[in-house]
Amino acid sequence: MNARERILAKLRAAAPATLPARPDVVAPQVGPAVDRVGEFERQLVALHAEVIVAGEAVWHHRLAEAIMARRVRRLLADWQSDAGRALAQALPGGVDRVAFDRPIEAWKEELFTTIDAGFSVADAAVAATGTLIFASGARAPRTVSLVPPLHCALVHAERIHADLPAALAAGRWSDAMPTNLIMVSGPSKTADIQQTLAYGAHGPKELVVVVVLPDGAPR
Repeated sequence: MNARERILAKLRAAAPATLPARPDVVAPQVGPAVDRVGEFERQLVALHAEVIVAGEAVWHHRLAEAIMARRVRRLLADWQSDAGRALAQALPGGVDRVAFDRPIEAWKEELFTTIDAGFSVADAAVAATGTLIFASGARAPRTVSLVPPLHCALVHAERIHADLPAALAAGRWSDAMPTNLIMVSGPSKTADIQQTLAYGAHGPKELVVVVVLPDGAPR
């Protein structure tokens, strides 16, 4: 028996036959849309994100205020989308609106060193875990949510689902699975071997999420 086989034998001998039950872990019971919004907000705040809940008529003004408070100078987004156009109208002239309209090889250094924030629209969200789901594409690549120090995200309340299976079923992604799905829960974080969690170690150091309620919806 060589060294590798001895190590594997010790690991197999030490591993329990079955995993212990965890009766203390209970999945959140999330029902109506307003409950999903509330649970989604609670989970994200616990994960060190800022959440803005606003109606269709004012969300872009609220987000613009948050962006200006952080002194963002260059903002990366899909400015041709409906959400991009709405946000552009609310931003002051001092914010440079940057589009991802070049191959990354042509401006990688500029992207990583001069872009202060990225704005993206989530395809879905999970209330139970405070998770945003993005299906990246040519106009809104995953780099927008993964590289800038500040990530601003928008999600419509009706796209917040109770759990991941419900979100996947609603998106019908099993019929045409995207190349990749990005799942974001709070700012970037990492942990060392001692399981000490640190936020903002790489990627976005801050996450601001706007939940858009239909006009007239209770809050």
